Amino acid sequence: MTGIVAYCRPGFENDCAAELQDKTAMLGIYGYCQTQPQQGYVLYVCQPEEADHLAKKLNLKELMFTRQFFVVLVQLNELPLQDRVGAIQVALLDDELSEKFPGVKPAGDIRVETPDTNDGKELSKFCRKFTVPLRQGLRKIDWLTVKESDRRPTLHAFFLSNQQVLIGYSYSFNQSPWLMGIPRLRSPSDAPSRSTLKLDEAFQVFVPEHEREERISSGMNAVDLGASPGGWTYQLVRRGMMVQAVDNGPMAPSLLETGQVKHIQEDGFKYRPKKKNVTWLVCDMVEKPARVGELMTSWLIDGDCKETIFNLKLPMKKRYAAVAEYLTQIKQTLVEQGSGKFELQAKQLYHDREEVTVHIRWL
Repeated sequence: MTGIVAYCRPGFENDCAAELQDKTAMLGIYGYCQTQPQQGYVLYVCQPEEADHLAKKLNLKELMFTRQFFVVLVQLNELPLQDRVGAIQVALLDDELSEKFPGVKPAGDIRVETPDTNDGKELSKFCRKFTVPLRQGLRKIDWLTVKESDRRPTLHAFFLSNQQVLIGYSYSFNQSPWLMGIPRLRSPSDAPSRSTLKLDEAFQVFVPEHEREERISSGMNAVDLGASPGGWTYQLVRRGMMVQAVDNGPMAPSLLETGQVKHIQEDGFKYRPKKKNVTWLVCDMVEKPARVGELMTSWLIDGDCKETIFNLKLPMKKRYAAVAEYLTQIKQTLVEQGSGKFELQAKQLYHDREEVTVHIRWL
């Protein structure tokens, strides 16, 4: 089997597959997807040279439902429990691999991963222990550089069971920086709600590390629409921002005591700031996605914020098609009524559930 493996949230395999079919067709490649419910990944089957082309040109940042993807080199279904490393070495020493996938060997690093499922969680402890011996074994056969290198492709050992593994690679310029595409965040003990992790993850996913000091800094003004009880406001406060928390519901007293939060008891759909000095607008209101998208777009067009992060709730069945339609409408409105270039990103984050998080900013 040749093609790519895309990691996704269990239950969203069909949405991940629909998006892959759409995006790969735009690149002139017409493979097909293999999916099973709740398996946490999608197989996109195509020719080796097409898969390598996708590894370079299928922009991970533009995929909403894919956390990480890699090109499949080899699939092993009956690994011997006594010598898994040896079996993987033999498979990778096949001369045909070097012919089909030139330029991959040696890779700069190895990631040993599993699907984000209950079975995958059971395998994760094994994967952690297996990483070191596998890395050593791959260096012995010159499939890994002696020292880790981010200038070379990354190998992935994607374990489906303790005897079944997919070995593949991704390019360093088009991959998630996190194992399994999941940033590991701890919920702060003093945060008003667990939803706080959504915004924490969004900042890390959407704002490159080298730009965070400039774009997310102390003293900035921010607005949180639908703020109660303050999970998202908490993330703005911890980054030193002055926050207008808009919600008729109560806010956590600990946030109000910081002196950085002004609680405005108004309808989030009607409120607008008096001054045009807001950098960040965030919103996690439980509302129809089309209505939320229109509200965020109007704030940007009217100059009431420079950047926004918001969630679109997904109660519908064909979620990819619906979100793609909402985002197309937002882009059209910004092009027609906006005053400049903009950047739009959308991702189903690890800490999201039935929703997609969107980030838009003026350039």
